[in-house]
Amino acid sequence: MSESGTPAPTATSSGRRLEVGDVAPAFTLPTADGSEVSLADYRGRSVVVYFYPSAMTPGCTTQATDFNDSLDPLRGAGFDVVGVSPDVPTRLADFAARESLAFPLASDPEHEVLEAYGAWGEKSTYGRLSVGVIRSTVVVGPDGRVVHAAYGVKAANHVQRLRRTLGVED
Repeated sequence: MSESGTPAPTATSSGRRLEVGDVAPAFTLPTADGSEVSLADYRGRSVVVYFYPSAMTPGCTTQATDFNDSLDPLRGAGFDVVGVSPDVPTRLADFAARESLAFPLASDPEHEVLEAYGAWGEKSTYGRLSVGVIRSTVVVGPDGRVVHAAYGVKAANHVQRLRRTLGVED
């Protein structure tokens, strides 16, 4: 089930859904600022890795700005944030600049990380079936294991619900 209580989209056979306790798949991806971000960068710290379909679209902008607005409380509670989409780094750079985002946006145009995290698969958008990014959030603990995974999330109010789940206060 998605966090809204509706049936969650299914992942393709190439990517299974991660569950609490799973070892999070390692990754290194290019970012909006021309550097790279790696899961290993967060070893010893918790990180929220969220997967979104496309920069500069209404839902993805809502989600990104909600994460950005929650950075201080999240970081204060020991959580960093990384956004991952299939967008190319130049588009991510434009998005980060336009929205003044203060966390890394990573580019995965080949869908390798999206698939490894179960965030790529069949989904229904406005009643039409397609294959693409399943809006998802995976929280990885300091030991590299999944502590929370949500698939098929809605952009609106997702960050508020995640903060409640993680016990992150203002």
